[in-house]
Amino acid sequence: MGIYTQIFLTFAKIGSFTIGGGFAMVQMMEKEVVDKKHWLNHEEFMDTLVVAQSTPGLFAIDMASHIGLKLKGVGGGIVGALATALPSIVAILLIAMFFQTFKDNIYVEKIFMGVRPCVVALILAPCFSMAKKAKLNKYNWWIPIVAAVLIWVFGVSPIWCILAAGIGGFVWGRLKN
Repeated sequence: MGIYTQIFLTFAKIGSFTIGGGFAMVQMMEKEVVDKKHWLNHEEFMDTLVVAQSTPGLFAIDMASHIGLKLKGVGGGIVGALATALPSIVAILLIAMFFQTFKDNIYVEKIFMGVRPCVVALILAPCFSMAKKAKLNKYNWWIPIVAAVLIWVFGVSPIWCILAAGIGGFVWGRLKN
C-alpha cells in the first residue's frame, strides 16, 4: 500500500470516528501517527500540535495537512487535509438532507444529550496526556493554569498567552544558559 493511501486511510478513519472537533481527535491522531505508524515521535507531534494550533483554519485539518506535508510534501498535506475533512462533509450533507425530519424527535434529542458529556471527555483526555508529555514540573505547573484562568475568566485572547509564554520561555532559556 502506497504512502498516499496510508495517509488517506489513516486520516479518513480519524475523521470518521471522532466527534467533537479537532481537539477530540488529538488522542486518536497521536495513537495512529506516533504509536502505531511511527510517522512522528512524541516531540514532533507536540511541535505539530503547536504549529497547527497557531495556523489559521480548522485544527484537525491543519494537523493532518502538517503531518502529511512532513511525510510526503505538498501532496501528502493535501491528501491528509482532504481525508480528514471528507467524513465531516459527508456527515453534514446527510444531516442536512434529513434534519427537518428528525429535529424534533425525542430520541435524537436524547442521543445528543448523551453524546455531549462524551465530547467533553474526548477533549479533556488529550489535555491530560499533553500535560504529561509537556514535562510539567514543580517550576512550571502554574503556567497552563494561569493561561486557562486568563482565557476563561478574564477573556484574554489565547494569542497573548501564547506570545507571553513564547517570550517567557525564550528569556528563561537565555538566562538559564
